[in-house]
Amino acid sequence: MTNTNMTPEQENAFYAQPDNQVPEGPPVRRKAKLSAPVPVRFPEELLSEIRNRAAADDRSVSNWIRRAVEHELDREAG
Repeated sequence: MTNTNMTPEQENAFYAQPDNQVPEGPPVRRKAKLSAPVPVRFPEELLSEIRNRAAADDRSVSNWIRRAVEHELDREAG
């Protein structure tokens, strides 16, 4: 099991060892297939903040935006 407080360099060294490349637990699948990409443009300052928050959550920018939109839609529905 990994330590969530590792730096990227420590994670790289950890997973470079074959014993640490064995999957744990059941596979995680997306809920549904994704549609075609939708181009969205943001002001540079907002995109910078999005990148920072995505990195803090250890997510891609696309995944972070998708999750934020899902959260907002759920909030409005509930």
